[in-house]
This record gives sequence, structure tokens and C-alpha cells, in this order.
Amino acid sequence: MNKVPLTVIGAEMLKHELHNLKHVQRPEIIQAISEARAQGDLSENAEYDAAKERQSFIEGRIADLEGKLSNAQIIDPAHLDADGRCVFGATVDLEDTDSGDTVTYQIVGDDEANIKQGKISISSPIARALIGKSVGDMAEVIAPGGAHEYEILDVRYI
Repeated sequence: MNKVPLTVIGAEMLKHELHNLKHVQRPEIIQAISEARAQGDLSENAEYDAAKERQSFIEGRIADLEGKLSNAQIIDPAHLDADGRCVFGATVDLEDTDSGDTVTYQIVGDDEANIKQGKISISSPIARALIGKSVGDMAEVIAPGGAHEYEILDVRYI
């Protein structure tokens, strides 16, 4: 399996979710299944079916998180020295050359991406266009919404 790039914060977020699933949600769902079984006939027991479905989801997510964490390549942006280039973990200030709007994004792993928090996935079109570029460079992004051109104003590793 390939390495899964994660920032330190992203790895902690996944570890917290895994702990919650294993130590809070799993015991709760086991209790719910036990209570549903106690009601008798399982063939027409909607609570039992729902609890078993939830259990299946939880176990699948636990396996997914354990796999990602075991293959994680944890990168601390504060310890990067990329000579001002855009790399995984970097925080980048951009200016849209058409509108003049400025945006700030941090390039993170797929599981950490949250556009509302300014975190974009390493596999997104904009991150792919930025990787390897430096301050003053132009990045052309071909996205589903159309082509955009951005000037890189600043690159930070925080």
C-alpha cells in the first residue's frame, strides 16, 4: 500500500476519531445490538437491523483509519525547508489574476481537506498546479469550474 501523507494535525485528528470509534461508539453499538436481541424475533426487528448496519459502518471505518495510520507519512510543516517552494504542508497565499481576489490555502492530505478552513487536498487540481512553484510564479489551474490563473504571493511552512 502507498504511503498516506498527513500533517501532524491531520494524524492527530484521525487518531482521535479512531479512539472515539473504538472506545465510545463500538461499545455503544454492541449494547444497542444486545438490547435489540433481547426484544425477541430478529426477523422483523428494525432496531436490530439498524444497529447491525451501524456496527458494520463503524468496523469498516476503524479498518480504514487503522490502514491509513499504519501507512501514514507524517509531515510537520514547521520542520520543512523547501526553499520557498510549494510542497505538501505548505501554506500558500494566492492572487487570482483575473479578479484580483486573494486566497490562502494549506496543502494537506485527502482526509484533512476542508475548503472552509482553507485546507486543500494534495490531489486537488489547484494543489497539483502549485506543487514545486515558488513566490512570483504563476499557476494555471484547470478545474471543473474552468481555468484560473493564480500568482503565488507567499509560501509559509507553519
